[in-house]
Amino acid sequence: MRRIFPIFAVLTALLLGYAFYQAMFVAPREQTMGDVQRIFYYHVPSAWTAFLLFSLNFIASIQYLAGRNHFADRFVKWAAIILGIAGCIAAFAIRPLPYGMEPSSVATTAVAITGLYFFIRKYFPGEKADVLALVTAEVGVVFCTVVLITGPIWARPVWGIWWTWDIRLTSTLVLWLIYVSYLLLRRFSSSDQTPALAAALAIFGALDVPLVYFSIWFFRTQHPSPVIGGGGSIDSRMLHVLLLNWLAFLCLAGMLCWLRYALETLHRAVDERRAIESMPEPRSAS
Repeated sequence: MRRIFPIFAVLTALLLGYAFYQAMFVAPREQTMGDVQRIFYYHVPSAWTAFLLFSLNFIASIQYLAGRNHFADRFVKWAAIILGIAGCIAAFAIRPLPYGMEPSSVATTAVAITGLYFFIRKYFPGEKADVLALVTAEVGVVFCTVVLITGPIWARPVWGIWWTWDIRLTSTLVLWLIYVSYLLLRRFSSSDQTPALAAALAIFGALDVPLVYFSIWFFRTQHPSPVIGGGGSIDSRMLHVLLLNWLAFLCLAGMLCWLRYALETLHRAVDERRAIESMPEPRSAS
């Protein structure tokens, strides 16, 4: 794994550079907004990456809590299976679906959530799930911060204002605040119950992700409608650059999570070793 990481890091750097070139110089200039629209190639992939990381944090937090109890673990396992099956059935049985939803997308999402749960359940048991939850929250907050910074920079020349308190922007800010609170809890609380409390907070915070995502479909907001799905459209060349930048951001997020996971695992191993060494040695019977 140590040999693979440098190669992955170099490939990620090259992909980020190539994606930047495509976004700044190759993608066509938007007719209405001009070059400021190129922030789109960083704003949207950052949001998608943050949502994915927060979803991983949600699943890892559930697995950490459920894994502490055999009955709860079995219950969540079957609940995940039922969710995947029910999602596939509902995607093609319910008509009409809410505005902007495609049956294939709903079915794929349900199967992906179930698949991610079983992947985490197998490869991140016990404390590993807690480490994964912490790492994805940290990196997710970074990408969510990029969203909150690039959004106002884009909005100022287009809307004439830096910020407006509509449902999409406000719910995104609330999501960021929840996960910052999660990280503060992990950082400053030393209780044995901190991981469990943080997991509960993460599960609560993840409920805001669907609200952020679907807000522009179900509410009248200042934020524009989605360009992919929901009746939106995008130039094929722009879509290509958008997906390329998202791939680059996913690789960057994966690299950061990989590095943080290794560091956090090492940090906990050192703390455990220090705790063992600080314990008084048992006195031998004279």
